[in-house]
Amino acid sequence: MKKKILSSIWVMGVLALAVFCLSACDRELDVQQSYPFTVETMPVQKDIVKGQTAEIRCTLKRGGEFADTRYTIRYFQPDGKGTVKMDDGTVFKPNDRYPLTKDVFRLYYTSLSTDRQTIDVYVEDSFGKMQQLTFSFNNEKAEEKGKTNAAVTKASNDANS
Repeated sequence: MKKKILSSIWVMGVLALAVFCLSACDRELDVQQSYPFTVETMPVQKDIVKGQTAEIRCTLKRGGEFADTRYTIRYFQPDGKGTVKMDDGTVFKPNDRYPLTKDVFRLYYTSLSTDRQTIDVYVEDSFGKMQQLTFSFNNEKAEEKGKTNAAVTKASNDANS
């Protein structure tokens, strides 16, 4: 009799454990598709003259990998006038999206004005997550730049003497 009771308790315990484990299961496989990401840049020059090009080195840092994630890049220029070009030669139009196919890429901003200039660069993934980068350039007149370079050159020549 005692053996039968212990056997019944053991069977009930196994059944309770099975019900607990199986009720926690879900028929859907939970696959994470959307991961956070950041865009890091190397330091960018602050001063620019009309016609000069500034290089912006960028790296897309992904929080995880999902094969179907697509990234796009676009820019908007609230202040000044200039052009933005990708390292593959693609010239961007403001607010048009372009596919971002590499994790390490370069942007080239060419100044077309003598005013203070600001560009906002937006990198978005196919799930709606977005990173915004803002770059500001102060106008430096060509004559002032020549004087600054001459002073630096003279100082380094004096140091070498």
